[in-house]
Amino acid sequence: MTAFHGKIALVTGASRGLGRNTAIALAKRGVGVIGTWHSNAAEAEATAAAIAAASGRASMLQLDTGTVSGFPAFVAALREVLARDWQRDSIDFLVNNAGVGLHKPFAEITEAEFDRLSDIHLKGVFFLTQGLLPVIADGGRIVNLSSGLARFALPGYSAYAAMKGGVEVLTRYLAKELGPRGIAVNTIAPGAIETDFGGGQLRDNPQVNAFVAGVTALGRAGLPDDIGPAIAALLSEDNRWVNAQRIEVSGGMML
Repeated sequence: MTAFHGKIALVTGASRGLGRNTAIALAKRGVGVIGTWHSNAAEAEATAAAIAAASGRASMLQLDTGTVSGFPAFVAALREVLARDWQRDSIDFLVNNAGVGLHKPFAEITEAEFDRLSDIHLKGVFFLTQGLLPVIADGGRIVNLSSGLARFALPGYSAYAAMKGGVEVLTRYLAKELGPRGIAVNTIAPGAIETDFGGGQLRDNPQVNAFVAGVTALGRAGLPDDIGPAIAALLSEDNRWVNAQRIEVSGGMML
């Protein structure tokens, strides 16, 4: 392949949902995409095909974002792909998107369930970002995905929301410590979005969808196309001075 002269983004969890939407939105803006997938190679290839159909360029790499011990091998694989397929040695953007959901009463959550959420949403984000620091170009950007649930409380989401609250605090610390390298770090916090996340309940259950629409100022549940383009816009040069911010993209949910 010929050398790629545009910006390159690494998007975790790019095989489905908001990660896929974000990857495609970035590609439509001319950003090269390296996406990660956990267990579904076919879905990852579908993302790459959608990016190619949008005249974009993509590579897909397997990664378990909840297993820190695998991060050094992933970084090595990323360096190899960058050199071989992009003729580059760095990425410009990191989007920490990969995640899983849990809806369960506080009194019933097990330690194993708590640890799994922590490994993926907090510990994984912390140490993957740390491991990627030598690969992120000076002047680059990081976007961490949080949730509206870190601002408002709905029963059943205590563990998930606690992890996202930690991510929001981490975002501010990263912005402070990476500032000398010119790296801006922000949080995007989606509201309730119609995807397969959490078993697709919001997308597939009319009662849940109606509840969300009723507590959202704009009168409907969110769609993936409400989030991916917002992340892509945040990573544009127009927003270069936005740093250490939590930006909720929820249509005005639970005001």
